[in-house]
Amino acid sequence: MNNKFLNLIFFALLSLSHTAYAAEPPVTQLKNFLAASKAFSADFKQVLINEAGNPVQTSYGVFYLQRPGKFRWNYAKPFQQEIISTNGKVWFYDVDLEQVTIKKLDSSVGSTPALLLSGQVSLEDNFNMEEQGVDGDLQWIKLLPKKQEGSFKYVTIGLEKGRLAGMELMDNFGQLTRIYFSNILLNPPLKPTLFDFTPPKGVDVFSEEK
Repeated sequence: MNNKFLNLIFFALLSLSHTAYAAEPPVTQLKNFLAASKAFSADFKQVLINEAGNPVQTSYGVFYLQRPGKFRWNYAKPFQQEIISTNGKVWFYDVDLEQVTIKKLDSSVGSTPALLLSGQVSLEDNFNMEEQGVDGDLQWIKLLPKKQEGSFKYVTIGLEKGRLAGMELMDNFGQLTRIYFSNILLNPPLKPTLFDFTPPKGVDVFSEEK
């Protein structure tokens, strides 16, 4: 079989793949992605936007997810920070402040949108999902909390070819957090120790667990 014929097969399959994604509703794509994603890693860019619509801080780092219930945000710039979820807890470690805050996993939805992807929260039970169309080559789905006790108004999730590519979170103070993912790996081999965390010696530890 010559290379030209192989190339034709490849591009035909690629075209069929794109058509299949386009034919599926975005909400179905999101559900399929979550069902298939036992692990996930990506570089991220996070932009905080104030009420006036102006960016006030941009952060960069690496994100890891292991379902169910484990994730890690490693912020590298401009400030070092780690957010780790394991064993029903979320650890917030601010390196510069030498401070660790511990929260229960189910009380931290507003603090880290990764909880929505962790398998600990049922999207259908907790959110109304609305398709938002295409913007910036991504298909967007808005998640509106069915209960208003949380600390955010809504979350939108952006999909590219059926995979997670971006997230936006609007909190109750009018601040919008945008997260863009790149160098995405689906179901990479992740060491279990990646989600272990022990507060370094000498840091202040505060617990908000009830």
